This record gives sequence, structure tokens and C-alpha cells, in this order.
Amino acid sequence: MRVTSDLSTARWRKSSYSGGQQGAECLEVCDDFPGTVPVRDSKDVGGPVLMLSGAAWRPFVHCVRDGAL
Repeated sequence: MRVTSDLSTARWRKSSYSGGQQGAECLEVCDDFPGTVPVRDSKDVGGPVLMLSGAAWRPFVHCVRDGAL
């Protein structure tokens, strides 16, 4: 079953794990969904959103930080 969350009123913030030069490689996350971490590219705010479980967030961050993604 596929669940779609309404992100129209989400309050996005730049992830503290974003790095790189200013304006580059920026992830935005939303804290409004308990147990789920919505993630989007700050340069494409109308683009796709990854909906990660809380358990998947930490390994995702490690892969991004290590350059695996």
C-alpha cells in the first residue's frame, strides 16, 4: 500500500548534514511527520520528495556524507 502525505503546508529547513559550497548539495528536511523524514533537494523545491523512515534516516545521512550517493 502506498501512502501519500500532504506536504503542502510542510515547514522545510536546510538539513544540518548539507554541505558543500553555498547553494550546492543542499538537502531540506521537514520535522512535521513523526517517524518519517521527508527529504527534498533545495534547488528543486517542486521536485520529488523522499519519505524516509526514522530508522532509514541515519544510514542515508552516512551514505550522503561519505559520498556514496
